[in-house]
Amino acid sequence: MQTILQTPTPNLAQSLHFYQQLNFQVLPTSSTIVTDGQVNILINPDRFARLGILIYRENWSTIVLALKKKYTILEQSNGYLLCDPSGVQVHLLHSEPPIISTKEVSFALTGQFAGVSIETADIAQSIDFWESIGYTIQSGSLDQGWLTFSNGSNVDISLMKLGSCPHLFFNPSLTYFNGTKNLGIIQQLKVLQVPITEEITHFNKEGIVDNIIIRDPGGLGFFLFND
Repeated sequence: MQTILQTPTPNLAQSLHFYQQLNFQVLPTSSTIVTDGQVNILINPDRFARLGILIYRENWSTIVLALKKKYTILEQSNGYLLCDPSGVQVHLLHSEPPIISTKEVSFALTGQFAGVSIETADIAQSIDFWESIGYTIQSGSLDQGWLTFSNGSNVDISLMKLGSCPHLFFNPSLTYFNGTKNLGIIQQLKVLQVPITEEITHFNKEGIVDNIIIRDPGGLGFFLFND
């Protein structure tokens, strides 16, 4: 399976500028897919496009038959569209997947990619949803209030129980864990005048901004954390 993110845009040039500021690269195979080496993001200027997750698989027929018993599924020309329990759009596509970048280390200013985070009010139902489309639990537990899932692609999914995170949360958001390097990354982004949505001091006893959230023009969130 291949998994990429989709972000809408009010202005394609504006969105490309945002990602180029972060040192994402535009893939030579597509003028609207950008990458940090690990996560690949389709910038979609279509006015009906929404934030979502695109998953490519040769055949979804058997899985979709089971999903139809629980979820509303819309058929598309190249697959299916449904929403996870938190409302995140998920596209199950059986079209030819794009040629994407898959490197061991992220090369963008955002740091080390750690997957996609989704906040959910019903974590048990969300677990069932993501397992139903081919993800398996890698870490965390229901008791801990968070879990991380993998489908074998570079894009893991982390579920967060509603009320677990003391900061703004945008579904879905990309998560980056940078350890002690995060302060330097934050400074670089400020020098570049990348708009910061939230400066977070909650986890720092000295009140230092050591975690931040930024968003692209289409609303996709980036958690740049020092975990």
